[in-house]
Amino acid sequence: MGELPLAAVDRIVRKATGLRVSESAAKELSIHLEDEGMKVSQQAALFAKHANRKTITDEDIKLAVKK
Repeated sequence: MGELPLAAVDRIVRKATGLRVSESAAKELSIHLEDEGMKVSQQAALFAKHANRKTITDEDIKLAVKK
């Protein structure tokens, strides 16, 4: 199972849709969100390294999401 709390994922779905979400759906979304988060983080790390920084900034994340 993923590291994202299912309660947080549940809140995201309810806020976005107004619908209830099953536990299995929350788990599946949690896995997908973590996968996407990993991809964004890896891309942001490349931007930070390219700028000779050891810290990922909000701008790195914004650029990674756009890419």
